[in-house]
Amino acid sequence: MHHWLYRVDRISEFFGKAFAWLIVTLTLSVSWEVFSRYVLNNPHDWMWDAMYIQYGILFMMAGAYTLARNGHVRGDVLYGFFPPRLQAGLDLVLYFVFFIPGVVALIFAGYTFAAESWAIFERSSVTATRTPVFPFKTFIPIAGALVLLQGAVEIIRCVICLRTGEWPLRAHDVEEVDVEELKKMVHVEDRDIELADQALRQREPAR
Repeated sequence: MHHWLYRVDRISEFFGKAFAWLIVTLTLSVSWEVFSRYVLNNPHDWMWDAMYIQYGILFMMAGAYTLARNGHVRGDVLYGFFPPRLQAGLDLVLYFVFFIPGVVALIFAGYTFAAESWAIFERSSVTATRTPVFPFKTFIPIAGALVLLQGAVEIIRCVICLRTGEWPLRAHDVEEVDVEELKKMVHVEDRDIELADQALRQREPAR
């Protein structure tokens, strides 16, 4: 079972990291347009379309990856104090009441939205260059399907937690550093840090 959970995690990770490169292209696009506009006095109206399309794709395709890493923001400040089984029970209810209906609606509405856009080869009405936007809208149902697939995995994790009382492990790659845990790993106490700080101050030349 865990093998299949990790496999879906890896699918979400693949798409999340692949489209994360849009951060680089978006940064370069913004930098070039600022330089072109204010230094060369040669703005490009199509660049506005290019930038919001890149940001939109990045935002949508990061959804499943963020869910796989349990990185979405929670509004309940008490959630972290609940025991695992209560957390899993709440998550399970919310997945069925809000998550699944919302994401399924996104997929169907997004598919219709994209199909209609392709039917007329829709172009942007924001700029004079009329940038094609129908490929961009194709990502709406695709992103929804990836989030729904990852959501199914998270529901299974909730069920496992309800049965065992512990959250099953998930794949991790980039995390914030927990200073206290890092101290335990390297066997460093606060007193050791204070002594090292005092020793460094004694070595500093007097000003």
